[in-house]
Amino acid sequence: MAPAKREEERSSENSASFSHDTQSSTPTAGPEHGQDVGSASDNKEEKTSDGKIIHDWNGPNDPDNPFNWSTTYKWLVTFTVCFISILTGLPAGSYGAGNEYYTQRFNVQDEPFPNLYWATTSWNMGAALFPLLFVPLTEHSGRMPGYFVSYILFVIWLFPSAFAPNFATLVVTRFFGGGASSVAINLVGGSIADIWKNDKARSVPMSLFGFTSVAGIALGPFVGSSIVQIHKEQPWRWIFYIQIIFNAGLIPLFWFILRETRGDVILCKRAKKLRKETGKPIYAKYELEKESTLNMLKTSFRRPVKMLLTEPVVTFFTLWVSFAWGILFLFFSSVPQTFSTNYNMDVFQTGLVQLAISAGALIGTVINPAQDWLYLRSAGKNTEKIGKPIPEHRLLFAVPGSLLFTAGLFWYGWTSRPSIHWIVPTCGVACVGVGIYSIYLAVVNYLTDAYEKYAASALSAASLGRNVFGAFLPLASYQLFANLGYGWAGSLLGFIGLALTLVPVVLLIKGSAIRARSPFMREATFDEEEEEGDQGESSTA
Repeated sequence: MAPAKREEERSSENSASFSHDTQSSTPTAGPEHGQDVGSASDNKEEKTSDGKIIHDWNGPNDPDNPFNWSTTYKWLVTFTVCFISILTGLPAGSYGAGNEYYTQRFNVQDEPFPNLYWATTSWNMGAALFPLLFVPLTEHSGRMPGYFVSYILFVIWLFPSAFAPNFATLVVTRFFGGGASSVAINLVGGSIADIWKNDKARSVPMSLFGFTSVAGIALGPFVGSSIVQIHKEQPWRWIFYIQIIFNAGLIPLFWFILRETRGDVILCKRAKKLRKETGKPIYAKYELEKESTLNMLKTSFRRPVKMLLTEPVVTFFTLWVSFAWGILFLFFSSVPQTFSTNYNMDVFQTGLVQLAISAGALIGTVINPAQDWLYLRSAGKNTEKIGKPIPEHRLLFAVPGSLLFTAGLFWYGWTSRPSIHWIVPTCGVACVGVGIYSIYLAVVNYLTDAYEKYAASALSAASLGRNVFGAFLPLASYQLFANLGYGWAGSLLGFIGLALTLVPVVLLIKGSAIRARSPFMREATFDEEEEEGDQGESSTA
């Protein structure tokens, strides 16, 4: 199996998906940079039984190998793709800032049932389904086409939303916009795995990706409310206009910065060029081993569902992260409702309050290097796989993070009243933000470590679940807080969060035994040769 493919399986999200997270200042990367790749075949030839010549990297220092790109360029790529995850996540949350105007323009009643939220439900359902179909196609085409096709489609689908003549049009167009957005986000984790060689090198980039995955969505209400505050005439349309102008303007910059990061695809392009130049049957190993597109799509749909139904770890991790993701979107409805009623805040002020979620995610990002240090340190204690970190040590900070998430829900519910200063429940919102980040990153990292070559499917299952929860849980927001009151509504959510905190606790205690009983985890382990490739060594591609 090719190194880049293995890296994607260990780190991509839908995944995720979940799922989303370089010797000179810019890389020289094969034919797409105009480099003569003839020398790349100067190494000792390997042939198949039918005489085909296997084309591989030209030694461990091949400059085309993304692992060998300069550190400066790797960070430039990392920041760029993480910025893309922020931009494509913003419309998920910015839409709600125009609720007052949608009600007037489209004559949609938002009480007692939040009908306006259907446009966010459709966005999340697109985000749940599109990656299952389109992300696997990037294994053949590469990440660059995946990024640019999905990003351009994301921008295009903002147009009919901006000019929607009725609410139904808004709901339908946001389904496709959310789908295109999610495809771009789900490629980020794979890109990070393509260029950073091992767990230690990837720790900070993946932590940054975790932050942008949460903050990109959580910043939406602030961005949307700021636009509404500035543009008084048809402000809801300007929420889309501004994002169209900004996102479209960045496409040339992204095209200039980004290069293909998937090693298999780079080798395939080099082999194809060599076949054309030399007339010899030169192929990258991936060309000879890759599945058909149809089989790949079947697997990308079937395996995540099978794992969701038969793997308890995937099932409960999906419930854990899905509930946290549902709360993220529930706050888009609850915070404006709560703070406008209790503190007489306008839409811009409630948008400022919702920055607390991003602030919490930032706190989690700053703390996360300590979690990574403890995880890497566990390699010396691993008696199952000598020298490899213990997967359950990914969860050390997730337990207090999940407890903080739960505490934040109680805090927010019981302090949201006019007699208590607004900063107090806002601090509760920030605690929830820390928890959402901790849970999200723990799920992505643990499923990647525990399921290894089946990680992409496990992350796809979790990504499907969290987007479905984000689509439907907030529909209960108005009735929940109106009927139970702020305190007991927060308590109900807090008790559910507390129960789900048992998921990482059980794995910390019984993780080794649970992994031993899982057929997917037993089969998922890479063999010794694959492990070398996975750690960034030059092996067959």
